[in-house]
Amino acid sequence: MRSALMSRLTASAALLLLPLTAHPVWAQGDAAALTGTVSSVAEGKMEGVVVTAHKPGSIVQVSVTTDAQGRYSFPQNRLEPGEYELTIRAVGYDIAAPAKAGVEADRTGTADIKLEKTKNLAGQLTNAEWMMSVPGTPDQKAQLLNCVGCHTLERIARSTHDADEWTKVVSRMMGYGAVSQPVKPQPMLDRSRAGTPEQYRKFADYLATINLSSTDHWAYELKTLPRPAGRDTRAVVTEYDMGRPTTEPHDILVDKDGKIWYSDFGEMFIGKFDPKTLKLVEYPVKTFKENAPKGLLSIEFDRKGKIWFDTMYQGSLGCLDPKTGQFTYYPLAPEFNDDRVQLNFTGLHYEVDGKVWTKSVGTQDIFRVDLKTQKWEKFHPSSELPGVKDAGIYQVMADSHNNLWMAEFTEGHLGKIDAKTKKITWYAMPTEHARARRMEIDDHDRIVVTEYRGNKVALFDPKTEKFTEVPLPAYTYPYRANIDKNGEVWASTMSTDRVVRVNPKTGQAEQYLMPSDTNMRTVAIDNRTNPVTFWVGSNHDHRLVRVEPLD
Repeated sequence: MRSALMSRLTASAALLLLPLTAHPVWAQGDAAALTGTVSSVAEGKMEGVVVTAHKPGSIVQVSVTTDAQGRYSFPQNRLEPGEYELTIRAVGYDIAAPAKAGVEADRTGTADIKLEKTKNLAGQLTNAEWMMSVPGTPDQKAQLLNCVGCHTLERIARSTHDADEWTKVVSRMMGYGAVSQPVKPQPMLDRSRAGTPEQYRKFADYLATINLSSTDHWAYELKTLPRPAGRDTRAVVTEYDMGRPTTEPHDILVDKDGKIWYSDFGEMFIGKFDPKTLKLVEYPVKTFKENAPKGLLSIEFDRKGKIWFDTMYQGSLGCLDPKTGQFTYYPLAPEFNDDRVQLNFTGLHYEVDGKVWTKSVGTQDIFRVDLKTQKWEKFHPSSELPGVKDAGIYQVMADSHNNLWMAEFTEGHLGKIDAKTKKITWYAMPTEHARARRMEIDDHDRIVVTEYRGNKVALFDPKTEKFTEVPLPAYTYPYRANIDKNGEVWASTMSTDRVVRVNPKTGQAEQYLMPSDTNMRTVAIDNRTNPVTFWVGSNHDHRLVRVEPLD
């Protein structure tokens, strides 16, 4: 049952199952544009080193990974002629000297690269590797997962705050909007969400044990994940720089023409990018509350091809017609639209009853708006979830009957509001403390939901009311998962900088290491290509990322 279910998942919800066209990344026997070996004195020829080629002045950089013989090869159709700077990513190593290479048409260039042991291992660790390294109980470490949305865990480990100082720092951080980043902190209007310093005392005490508040060196070993090996090395990664350092490509959509749409988590824009022409068009989104945090989170196609989005702290839903570039806005009713509002996500089967769903983080209220009358209804389903203190709903999404499904993030439940009867039903996730996060719903109303703390993807069939889980590699902490035309699971992670691909029939997993700190959020699968293409936003590096497996 599971393989049949997954082979059809996301068929209509993602709106990406288009007529398939062959688009090989690199056919067997094709010549390489640039090749060479990567080696070090310590290891000799090195497998699993990410090599990146970038032409100065270009917004594009392309990366490949060395094989078991330490050899990297760039497909000829991925590097145009010119001079390229070469950089690497291999935890524990730095490039010994600046590397450059020339690429000529119809010729294979060669450039061998030498690495040396790094003197700054801490600066190379991913969030997952910090989680591996720091001491603490699972519950203590789980609190760190709340920090990685805005910055890396290295900032915590390198800090010198003692416990008293940490209480104030954590309270200040909790008062920033989720759209904040170190270069652009954005305080929320609702100052009560910051809490009081003393309520974070327990967490502050823990943070002071893993940083440099009482010593000049860490009292624990810095641990690293293994470098990619075998099939983990077989992918081409292309990154496209979106320009502004404050741009954060969050949710990603691929339209029928192969253009990439994204919500900007750090600015009030929706972006459209053409990877063929490299043209970027930004659609400015209206600001409703000038002093509130600015940035968008969710974007989704409706059945007419229009793009719906939330404006988070600005208190309105929006709809963009890609054909005309025109916006329509649906501000939350004034009686609900106070400083606590943070609208996230939309439920988009309004063809059923003319109504659209959303939710507010600040109050954990669910809202539904009638598009004709613009009359709003309010629900508070977490009050019907006994035994969960401070239950928090993460994503909401509508099924084909416009019933609303809810992913509960504090502990891990899946909830439903019946569109007609308004009855609320909750289902506990199979894994304890799973923390349900992002969802997909297929054309049979079956649900894919990530278990953020549980390191799994759960599949829920409403007819049987049964869950099936797909385990992911340790420390994945998946944000969102999609299932491709072959039934394989693809997951993004804010922790390992590795795109995860799992065959649920065999349990085989590939993890494609990215060239930089990507902090991935929503994934998009382009099923037109063979193999399929994976798109994701580099939320902390203002880039769009395309991952093309070689098999």
